[in-house]
Amino acid sequence: MRITGQTRLAGVTGDPVAHSLSPLMMSHWIAASGLDAAYLPFPVAPTDFSDFVRGLAKSPSVSGLNVTLPHKEAALALADKATPAALAIGAANLLTFRGGEIHADNTDADGFLAALEPAEPDYGNAIALVLGAGGAARALVHALLTSGCATILLSNRTRSRADAIADEIAPEAEIIDWQDRDEALARADLVVNATSLGLKGGSELELDWSAARKGAIAFDSVYVPLRTGFLRGAEEAGLQAIDGLDMLIGQARPSFAAFFGCDAPHDPPVRPVLLDALGGRS
Repeated sequence: MRITGQTRLAGVTGDPVAHSLSPLMMSHWIAASGLDAAYLPFPVAPTDFSDFVRGLAKSPSVSGLNVTLPHKEAALALADKATPAALAIGAANLLTFRGGEIHADNTDADGFLAALEPAEPDYGNAIALVLGAGGAARALVHALLTSGCATILLSNRTRSRADAIADEIAPEAEIIDWQDRDEALARADLVVNATSLGLKGGSELELDWSAARKGAIAFDSVYVPLRTGFLRGAEEAGLQAIDGLDMLIGQARPSFAAFFGCDAPHDPPVRPVLLDALGGRS
């Protein structure tokens, strides 16, 4: 990578951020596009986040930042302008700098829909079961709403958190008690794990997959490990299984375009590069 006086800069910030695949992914696209650009990781503590972002926003060389945990809510709060998606979700994972202003967006919903696209879900007639009620769940519920999903079932270990999502962004969602999730599974055309269960080999999300509809779609937001117990169970029961890596790629494409003014190239594909990097983490 060659840095010049004209190099466009962007990056990802979080605490921690060393685990992020975004620098690898963005650097792959930058090289494939032949851009004079660089994408860097920035570990920043919560106490320093606002000053760090506001300082970068003053530089004409810096296009913006992707934002990961624990800064997504703070990113939205400090923005001068925000998209309807970021406001509805209540968090931002993309900040762009325009004339000294900070603009906030959330592309997690875009990434989720991009990951599901090959399965061709019929949203208008679909019943979607979303398991979880954290920030990821809010983004995925927002995506389902904007896609016209017919029915959304929400289930979380702490019911009040599912109630909060329904009250704030999905008033017509049906809340399912956690112990009744297997009964809801039998109704679902799309099953979404928006919890952290299964992450890095931790406790798995337990479901009775024998109750699931054959041919339904199962999506796991987790991608470390790539094949969670959730996805293995879904595959064995005859469901279409989609891992979280495709969502990671899908949410990054709008960011690349916002930072560098061109679409991320599809060739050479980035997924094999990320799979290779994940080989030591799965």
